[in-house]
Amino acid sequence: MKTIAIIAHNGKKAEMVQFLNEYRNVLESKEIRLISTGTTGSKAETAGFEVEKLLSGPLGGDAQIASRLAEGKVDMVIFFRDPMDKHPHEPDIFMLMRLCDVHNIPLATNPATAKLLIEAF
Repeated sequence: MKTIAIIAHNGKKAEMVQFLNEYRNVLESKEIRLISTGTTGSKAETAGFEVEKLLSGPLGGDAQIASRLAEGKVDMVIFFRDPMDKHPHEPDIFMLMRLCDVHNIPLATNPATAKLLIEAF
């Protein structure tokens, strides 16, 4: 089973749900497990997806996902970032992205890249 972490900044949550719906047939496969930061996970659940929700990003959810990634428990990260807004948990975001590079984990920060990763998965 492959684990995909999904995260979206507030301004990108609707875009994340739209993306999830577009790839529902792939993401609801028995071979894929979704984990998420809290609020993004709630939005995904409302859209009908089964998601393991962790803390909200600003409360440590990004760090929780980074920890699982470092433990080898995450196979891909889809993180729709809002580059036009400030985020109080920016250090956690950079840590997560850095760990993706350190551990060679595919990371998509926009729908175009996420599409390529999901289609290659």
